[in-house]
Amino acid sequence: MDRAASSDESLNVLARQVSEHAEALVEVWSEAARAADPRLSSLQLQALLITHRCPGINLTGMAERVGAAPPTVSRLCDRLEAAGLLMRHRATTNRREIGLTLTARGREMLDALSERRFRAIRGVLQHVPAAQREALVAGLRSFTDATGAVDATDMGR
Repeated sequence: MDRAASSDESLNVLARQVSEHAEALVEVWSEAARAADPRLSSLQLQALLITHRCPGINLTGMAERVGAAPPTVSRLCDRLEAAGLLMRHRATTNRREIGLTLTARGREMLDALSERRFRAIRGVLQHVPAAQREALVAGLRSFTDATGAVDATDMGR
């Protein structure tokens, strides 16, 4: 086996291991979201998180980010607005454009979710040896940094 094939195989093994072990982290992370009040779908939660990161985002921008059609996103925002989590407003730069922002209740809900996730992860980390905690953070930091180098269309291939 040549060096390139060996490198590809090593990367395949590593990717499989990361995928398998990441499931536990994703499960802890997701379990905290399932306890959210009000209970939100993953798409609703994603929309709130995007609005938090990009206050004033318009419906078209939201549709692109969540990968849904604008009418679907409009209905999604209707439900979030009815729940008191999201607010629509006319954009200052273009009167025809509708911007989205979180309400105080929406921010409180996301803060509570963040705190639940923090406590859940902390609870698991208590059972990880200290030296491995540092290695975990270093590995996750490297993974996060590398995601910036990957084109979104390449993720999932």
